[in-house]
Amino acid sequence: MEIHNLMEDLVLDTVNELFDSKEKGSAGSWCTCGQCRQDVACFVLNRLKPEYVVSGRGVAYVEQDYGEKLQRIADVVSMVREGWSKVNASKRPNHPHNPSVDEQAEIPGPVFNLPPIMGRLFNGSNFEPISNIAIKLYDGDALVPMMDSNWQNPCSIVEHTAGTFIFWPHPVSCTTLGESRLFSYEIKAEIQGFEDLSHFVELEVTSAATACLQFSMHAVHHLADLTVFPK
Repeated sequence: MEIHNLMEDLVLDTVNELFDSKEKGSAGSWCTCGQCRQDVACFVLNRLKPEYVVSGRGVAYVEQDYGEKLQRIADVVSMVREGWSKVNASKRPNHPHNPSVDEQAEIPGPVFNLPPIMGRLFNGSNFEPISNIAIKLYDGDALVPMMDSNWQNPCSIVEHTAGTFIFWPHPVSCTTLGESRLFSYEIKAEIQGFEDLSHFVELEVTSAATACLQFSMHAVHHLADLTVFPK
């Protein structure tokens, strides 16, 4: 058994139960799509103390106090309702918010699973992070398609992320399992008052049988810090 946070199970089950009951009734203006479910679950999990276990003994220990378990469930239900209200009031603008649309639908293999590409952009004259700009990832003259609507291209660098940007290219279909291919991309940005940014990235990827749909920091391709200089 791997390390597991039992609160994830409780939160996801609670979110799905409440969302499903709303779908069966009258959802009205309440969105019940998969993206909003994930956003609500993240809202709750970021506010709860995790309960990690690595064995059946750990599970049994957590479950032994029935009264505490009931209170924990009640607290989670309350937080899910709070999170759903906040998420519903400020839904992601780039997502279709259609419960029947699954952006994580199975992608037939074999495919090239491109790693997420992460970097930081700095002002070369004072080494302060660049923010409030859009940075783009190109394959030739075309923008590289992203994994889903949560990953934007162009990617906006905002002030509180210290110049950080990240792209996650969509898997590329191929015909042969185990085939190697070199992918060449270009990162571009036009920044008022600065020289234009142009940085080339090469990724050698071997095709896999199935598409990887789960993000992992271990798979991220980290770029050396990029700098731009005033004109």
